Amino acid sequence: MKLAARCFAVTGLGYLPPWTVNAGFIVGNETTLIVDTGANGLAAATIHGYASAVRPSNRILVINTEKHFDHIGGNSWFIDRGHEVLGHAAIQRTEEEFRAETSEFNAAISNSTRRARGEERVFFHGARLANPTRPILVDTTLSLGGCDVQVLLTPGHTPANMSVWLEEDRVLYTGDCLISRYLPNLDAGSTADWQTWLESLDRIERLRPQTVMAGHGGVVTGNDVPRMIATVRAILKQSIAGGQSPTH
Repeated sequence: MKLAARCFAVTGLGYLPPWTVNAGFIVGNETTLIVDTGANGLAAATIHGYASAVRPSNRILVINTEKHFDHIGGNSWFIDRGHEVLGHAAIQRTEEEFRAETSEFNAAISNSTRRARGEERVFFHGARLANPTRPILVDTTLSLGGCDVQVLLTPGHTPANMSVWLEEDRVLYTGDCLISRYLPNLDAGSTADWQTWLESLDRIERLRPQTVMAGHGGVVTGNDVPRMIATVRAILKQSIAGGQSPTH
């Protein structure tokens, strides 16, 4: 999906019910920046296919917006092909955590025969744990050739959350700092994390983006952007007041 002159989204990639997950890419004159790699190798190959088709001669660079496996599960596919993956220094997942992720996926399969066969292995075919190869600790500007992309720290959902902003197109990729229509996932944090999340929403709001590709759900544009921010903010405030997430 083309969002603007240089910005694209790859939406609705497979994950645990009811979730799908989004990825995207920004095309410079020399480098294409891929934002998130999906949950598995098949998603990564799909994202790469779209990104390569737009400008085949470009170098590929990858960035993760957060640490959860639905956003980094395709990292190994890119790393195995020689592409650098950027991500927050706090993204350091373990093999034990990855095994727990695949077990959770298998447990979500409704048919007992398919669970017994371990059909989650099909979903995760070609995927292995791969953390980012270049850590980011502060706000960073990336030159893609003809355009500069800003990587902004927007923690809260996790301490490792970042957003990717192309001001000239007024397009923002937020990872799970923003969620379209789904309830945001607050279960990974505490009330202190949710307060930090509110501060990140304030930062995003000040940018006044025209188009937002959230981590999950549809792309949001125009007047629906402030409404989405307000919805996530209200849920965070209610959760802080009540001391628990809405899905507790």
